[in-house]
Amino acid sequence: MAEPKTLTLTINGTEKEYPYGILYGEIAAEYQKDEKYPILMVMAGNRLRELGRSAKESTTIRFLTMQDKVGYNAYRRSLCLMMLKAIHNIMEHDETYKVGIHFVVSDGLYCTLQNGITVNEEFLKQVKEYMQKLCEEAVPIEKRSMDTYDAVKLFHAHHMYDKENLFRYRRVSKANIYSMGGFEDYYYGCMVPNTSYLKRFDLKLYKEGFVLCLPSMEDPESIPAFIPEEKLFQVQNRSLKWGANMDIFTVADLNDRVVQGQTKELILTQEAYHEKQLAEIAAEIAAHPEKKLVMIAGPSSSGKTTFSHRLSTQLSVYGLKPHPIPVDDYFVNRELTPRDENGEYNFECLAAIDAKQFNEDMGRLLAGERVELPSFNFKTGKREYKGKYKQLGKNDILVIEGIHGLNDELSYALPRENKFKIYISALTQLNVDEHNRIPTTDGRLLRRIVRDARTRGITAQKTISMWPSVRRGEEEHIFPYQESCDVMFNSALIYELAVLKVYAEPLLFGISKEAPEYVEAKRLLKFLDYFVPIPADSIPMNSLVREFIGGSCFDV
Repeated sequence: MAEPKTLTLTINGTEKEYPYGILYGEIAAEYQKDEKYPILMVMAGNRLRELGRSAKESTTIRFLTMQDKVGYNAYRRSLCLMMLKAIHNIMEHDETYKVGIHFVVSDGLYCTLQNGITVNEEFLKQVKEYMQKLCEEAVPIEKRSMDTYDAVKLFHAHHMYDKENLFRYRRVSKANIYSMGGFEDYYYGCMVPNTSYLKRFDLKLYKEGFVLCLPSMEDPESIPAFIPEEKLFQVQNRSLKWGANMDIFTVADLNDRVVQGQTKELILTQEAYHEKQLAEIAAEIAAHPEKKLVMIAGPSSSGKTTFSHRLSTQLSVYGLKPHPIPVDDYFVNRELTPRDENGEYNFECLAAIDAKQFNEDMGRLLAGERVELPSFNFKTGKREYKGKYKQLGKNDILVIEGIHGLNDELSYALPRENKFKIYISALTQLNVDEHNRIPTTDGRLLRRIVRDARTRGITAQKTISMWPSVRRGEEEHIFPYQESCDVMFNSALIYELAVLKVYAEPLLFGISKEAPEYVEAKRLLKFLDYFVPIPADSIPMNSLVREFIGGSCFDV
């Protein structure tokens, strides 16, 4: 059948005819004057499209900038390629060195150079100047599709052995390779058209490596001040080095363990590592008998409930008597709950908690009084009192779990010397490969998709639709207080994504291609395809991952 000469595109509510096969970049250039920030990608119907792609069907077009998550990720991904190209040139095309792109530090990406290469200010200056030169030259970022078999050979020739090994586990027949001025690499996701789009960046020397600093989604025109969060860095770096000790840097390394039949040993080792850290935290608390309030906070799907149970067990080893206190039991009655800008109940703001009653009850307990504690009935939306009395003895200790646990406005009347604050989050230490990191939010989102479906009957589509609101709540109510903690705990398990794959894939496949959430579901499915699945048989009943997949020995 002959191709049509024209197609109809709906842009900003207006239909307009264009030649069949016109580049999306040409259409974006026409409308750029109406956008505050550069257009980086388009949403054609319900499909993401790079600006170098041709339009071949009549549909609705929406432009994406850095203020959209997918646009921001495309910018960050492209900037990484430009940085690697610059380092490759400065190293005089020596392909034996390795650059590792690890985790987020102060709105940037923490990177290291291996094989004994020293990173200093002079080196970073050279890299930055070369990146600026590439930006001025508007070097095209080109994509080509090749057979996976050929991609494996290409990566071997480039000494990119992590990618070579990764693609041995890929079931797809094709791979997309990106190149910039002759430098080739593989990336999991879309790119901007050329280097002229990558004007905003900086490089900062930090610790054993450096940070590639990026603009924020809120203000794409400037680089935020470099303010690293020291405690968060330390816990992430500790997990990174533990993974290195296990010889598991990437998904392919994990897959190797699975196919070699070493899954059970890996699971038990990871669980023992978690238990060791829990024991260390319990020992620190026990060494300070004045600490009567253990305050636990963390973002959604961090495993706070299982963590509090396991910590309580460890505290019992020291003769302490832990008592769990969910802050959720102090929710105000439903009709008093504040509403957000959309008129929906805002359960995540501090005003949704009766902080006055919480402080009165905890203060009386610290004073040795006998107190009747409430329970919140989520079905009726009412706080209830059912004769749940507590009175603290010499060895009693309260384990308080809630998203506001680190915010002193929640416990404003309670002495600081009686509090021990713990921040918990799932900070994934695994990379897809050396240049493609796994965002920590992806691991938590997959955890929540699986748990919501199992315990609440909520579809993956609904969970994905709610996730941006959950993330906004975390940014406002949790992350600003994380550095005020006494201890941080990384609840991520190095093997868990291969386990979650088994449960998450059917749920994600259930999302219709017409649904707005399909784009995110498709991205997650592509991501999970990198993993060889791990069955749950060998996972202990007290594991944090059991909170999400089921089978826990705790009431979670």
